[in-house]
Amino acid sequence: MFKYSELFKKKQKGAVVVLVAILLIVFLGMAALAIDVYHLFVVRNELQNAADAAALAGARELYLDDGSAINPNANTIAYNTALQNLSEKIAVEVNDYSSNSGDVQRGHWSFSAERFDANDSLSAIAIGNYTTEDLDNPDPSINGGFINAVKVVVRRQDKPAASFFAQIFGFENFGMTAEAVAFLGFAGSLPPGTVDEPIAICEDYLKDGDGNYSCNMGRMISESEETGGWTNFDQTEGCGNVGTSQNGIGGLLCSGGNPVEIIFGKEIGTNNGMTNLLSDFYDNCWTDGSNNPPTAPLNVTLPVVECEDGTFDQSCVEKVVGAVNVDIIWINTNNASENFGNVGKNKENPPTYMVAPGHEPFSCSYTDAQTAEVCWNNFVNHFDIKDRDGNPAPYLTQSIYFLPNCEVHKPTGITGGVNYGVLSEFPALVD
Repeated sequence: MFKYSELFKKKQKGAVVVLVAILLIVFLGMAALAIDVYHLFVVRNELQNAADAAALAGARELYLDDGSAINPNANTIAYNTALQNLSEKIAVEVNDYSSNSGDVQRGHWSFSAERFDANDSLSAIAIGNYTTEDLDNPDPSINGGFINAVKVVVRRQDKPAASFFAQIFGFENFGMTAEAVAFLGFAGSLPPGTVDEPIAICEDYLKDGDGNYSCNMGRMISESEETGGWTNFDQTEGCGNVGTSQNGIGGLLCSGGNPVEIIFGKEIGTNNGMTNLLSDFYDNCWTDGSNNPPTAPLNVTLPVVECEDGTFDQSCVEKVVGAVNVDIIWINTNNASENFGNVGKNKENPPTYMVAPGHEPFSCSYTDAQTAEVCWNNFVNHFDIKDRDGNPAPYLTQSIYFLPNCEVHKPTGITGGVNYGVLSEFPALVD
């Protein structure tokens, strides 16, 4: 006959065996679950990579090369890119990419509403005619039908991801989807060759009284106005002070644009002096050496910089905030005088004829200093050119007069900048 203690020990051993068996089943179940979860995580990442790549490729080609219209092939490009991405060596599935109502859609992304709205319009709008708030509005009647994004959904449903141990619990496979939206914003960082001339403009000077970019108002750059000036495109630490000399900038005039990438948000080397540079710009870029003022503008894309206290500084504190496309319609060099006392020399005469996009042609003739001043006042009023205080722009020495171009522009640069009328070429993922 067993003693009580011996019987208790045998019962205890039996309970431990049962407990170990139960825990073993639990641990095996957890291991099986972990393996399946990891497998599905890998499949989900592969699907997401396919969706991301497809959306970026479609948005990259969302506009035609010249920016004049939406590219109807953007959906096809996104679709083909998605199929090039495999999930477990299986092509992903994309349904109905051509109707713009299926898995691939062109449309509008709103940050304020955090939503995408499909829009199959092929019309491009001049974004410089709208405020940033209007462009972000999801209502097409307010944003002009602004197409700025591509949405892509990819799937593993016809060939779902197989399960391993989850089959024990009745889950043989898992159908999965992934979604991405790529947004084409405003030009921020600017690749080499994007900017045409080594001239930077203060962002505050491009804004109206409400703080919005105004592409319908002419402006001027001059040393006395402190509204812009020269840049060497150098963004190394300390703003590349050595390169802001006349020799450092002069070689960049009419030379094909910025030789290096201009990075959004970084300081850039600047200088608003150096009068000889303006004479070189006048002779070589503005008149092409003919010494006769042109009758059509010089169209250029220029960097927009953040100016401390709203004025252009020479201490290299300006940060790049975007790009703007402008039509230069007049230049005064160091021979110009405000009182028109030397009429008869080309560089001191006011314009007599100019045709600029979006404006009626301007023409005027003069015979003496008095009528020359009348012509200048008519020119300023005709194109609505203002100084930094909002007054009609004076006829000043060392000055460049320009009109922000309000037309649709070729997309350029990388998404991330402020809206100064130039759409970016390279998109970013937003969802």
